Amino acid sequence: MQEIRLHGRGGQGAVTSAELVAIAAINKGQCAQAFPSFGPERRGAPVVAFSRIDDKKINIRAKIYNPDVVIVLDPGLLALMNPTEGMKADGILILNTKKSPEEIRKTYGYKCKIATVDASKIAIEEVGRPIVNTTLLGSFIKATGILKMEDITEPIMNRFGPKLGAKNMAALKRAFEETIVKEFSCGKTH
Repeated sequence: MQEIRLHGRGGQGAVTSAELVAIAAINKGQCAQAFPSFGPERRGAPVVAFSRIDDKKINIRAKIYNPDVVIVLDPGLLALMNPTEGMKADGILILNTKKSPEEIRKTYGYKCKIATVDASKIAIEEVGRPIVNTTLLGSFIKATGILKMEDITEPIMNRFGPKLGAKNMAALKRAFEETIVKEFSCGKTH
């Protein structure tokens, strides 16, 4: 089973990304689920969303405490929490940031596999808005190999329609190309 935890802020699309990942997995014949974890937060408040993907029925209904993959949509959240908390030893951290994986490791001490991309810049240039959820799915595809580009295309086009879907796919493909992935040994250094 692959477990994915997404950290973002209300309005950034973390919940939508979790749903798109689940739909893509289901469309290719796997079992999947997606769900958010938030209360009555307002736009901009921290939000967590989850996806699970497996080849067999998923009976777990709890939050994901030991993810294989963590995606952080808002780099400002790194100052508020440790996204690698509970991450599996071979986990992957995917960040929306201008910094390189080496800079992230030096600043925060993360020693897992780190993938970085300036998703905010890409989303503004390709979609016209700083909503990075679908953009970061390109990084997710590149860093994990859990899904392929063709798996996510139909869910995105169905969700956003032809015009906005095409823009989101352009951002996703560009993020795939621009994502830098670096392997470090796991754990937190401080």
